[in-house]
Amino acid sequence: MSCSLNLDEFPHTRYNPLKDEWVLVSPHRTKRPWKGQVEESKNPNRARFDPSNPLCPNVTRPNGQINPDYKETYVFDNDFPALFEYEASVENSQSTDPISDDLFKLKPAKGSCKVMCFHPYSDLTLPTMKIADIVNVIKKWIEMYQELSPKYNWVQIFENKGEIMGCSNPHPHCQVWASNFIPNEIHREDENQLKFYKKHGKVMLIEYLNREIKLKERIVVENETWIVLVPYWAVWPYETMLVPKRHVSRIDQLSELEIQDLAKIMKKLLIKYDNLFKCS
Repeated sequence: MSCSLNLDEFPHTRYNPLKDEWVLVSPHRTKRPWKGQVEESKNPNRARFDPSNPLCPNVTRPNGQINPDYKETYVFDNDFPALFEYEASVENSQSTDPISDDLFKLKPAKGSCKVMCFHPYSDLTLPTMKIADIVNVIKKWIEMYQELSPKYNWVQIFENKGEIMGCSNPHPHCQVWASNFIPNEIHREDENQLKFYKKHGKVMLIEYLNREIKLKERIVVENETWIVLVPYWAVWPYETMLVPKRHVSRIDQLSELEIQDLAKIMKKLLIKYDNLFKCS
């Protein structure tokens, strides 16, 4: 790739092949004076155990169930799920039938929402956990995927960080959502990767990764089997992408070495984010 334009000084657009869209890049604006809002980071000393925290071991949750005295990971059905299974009578009722009108459409959204605690201690986060404990988390993710994927079209594993992002309980945990539909962003990325493969006979992200490894311009951290980089088409500040160095379609295809390396590189990346934002 060559261009006579100074990409560090002049505005330009960059193509995102995953989404089949162009993004505006205005590098010169990084020189402007900053007088926006600056907030002090909040990193209070959290107690290792809080009897009022519904994610701690042996604590009673809002639905009356008591958490077991778990020592590693612990998974339970979300007490306030965004998705759940309908009773047959509800699903078949007229109120949830798809509407044929082009302007007012709906379909039943069914699924399963689970909460997964990473560790019994509330004062830990993924970057402060031991590698062995992070490996346990990844292997539980794989187990959850294998449990839910035969029944649902999509399984999403995600963690919200911080109160502003909706993390309501200071305890190391994530969400596992399974749905009978594929989210819009994922659907677009899946379709565009398939188009690329049909056109070039190659896997898009592997081809992209090989180019980035040669350029060595946007790599943040890497190990034997994984790499973290800032996407060429990045939109968000501090946006990164974690990619395996071989073609892997599903999380349950990871080898033992890849699981170990994933735990190590996640810890390194998250420590960098923690140091950047002065929080964990």
